Amino acid sequence: MSEVPTDGYRWWYVDAVSDDGNHGLTVIAFIGSVFSPYYAWARRRGHGDPYNHCALNVALYGRKPTGWMMTERGRQSLQLREDRLTIGPSSLYWNGSELTIEFDEITVPIPKRVRGSLTVKPEFMTPVPYALDETGRHLWWPIAPRSAVTLELDNPEGNWTGQGYLDSNWGEAPLETDFIRWNWSRTHTDGGATVFYDLSPRSGAENRLALAFGPSGTHAIEAPPRVKLARSKWGIPRETRADAESRPVVQQSLEDAPFYARSLIGFDINGVRLQSIHESLNLDRFASPFVQWMLPFRMPRRSA
Repeated sequence: MSEVPTDGYRWWYVDAVSDDGNHGLTVIAFIGSVFSPYYAWARRRGHGDPYNHCALNVALYGRKPTGWMMTERGRQSLQLREDRLTIGPSSLYWNGSELTIEFDEITVPIPKRVRGSLTVKPEFMTPVPYALDETGRHLWWPIAPRSAVTLELDNPEGNWTGQGYLDSNWGEAPLETDFIRWNWSRTHTDGGATVFYDLSPRSGAENRLALAFGPSGTHAIEAPPRVKLARSKWGIPRETRADAESRPVVQQSLEDAPFYARSLIGFDINGVRLQSIHESLNLDRFASPFVQWMLPFRMPRRSA
């Protein structure tokens, strides 16, 4: 793994929905936690060491949600090997064909221990990352757009299987320095997957990625029109790519924060009804003093 530069970041992201549609999850491992108020404060003081701001974010969704966890930890809690990343009591391990995430984290705001393991087995993998900006300071690699996922919970007990998605992002500067907002979605299609990425940078033209993935390779596709979705409870505008005459709907708000919304949406592409994981991110909101003041209540930091 390449070195993460000062003020930079890298994360690995997994999302999944259970086969019965009753459960979902996201897991994100951060080096240089991009949404950390502590990292933002450190950068302003000239101490932007990404390795001193690491976290494993675990969010479990369902009819009875298990919880949301994101404890930031310092450099002393981080261990890095070519095939393993350890952050405090949790770790990610790649054996060459599948990713195993073992987590032992505490929920917020009501503390509760959640312990378990997640296995992500790609159906196919993509070979290269894509630039998200004109300068190439921010990169996105859709490692395994379609994967088989198994979740096994020890505390509380429970397990399920489903289909998921695995990617990684990394960059040389804070997201809010170079972007105003983005809308992103990933959709599983018949045997493959599609991703739409619409980014509004602070300089230059808007960047749009529309990609279809499958066992035979990756190819760019023509992006359908932009179609508005209902705003989040915090008033974040949401939009997606869909047939112009379709009526996309937010089926479930998975995360509703002052600066981002993660949702399960339904929409039409070429007349076919599909379901997607969708994210809207507003970085001006994230950088506001009010939001920075609120974030520690959702992202506690441990010194050890």
